[in-house]
Amino acid sequence: MWFPWRRKRARLRQIGEAEAYGRAYGDRTADVKIVATVERRPRYKLLATGEELRRQFEEKLLKRPEGKRG
Repeated sequence: MWFPWRRKRARLRQIGEAEAYGRAYGDRTADVKIVATVERRPRYKLLATGEELRRQFEEKLLKRPEGKRG
């Protein structure tokens, strides 16, 4: 969107990739600690996995009569 009362700011110089990354994410400090995640148990017992559903769907498609296939 263009605003007539705002002036374009001229960029003084181009910045490199490393400098852009530093500006976006900052430097890593001692305040940030990287920890490993702990494997959690599933919330619910699933009735079927996605792979099982796909296999069952393919079986149903193969059981259909020839005239009804797409």
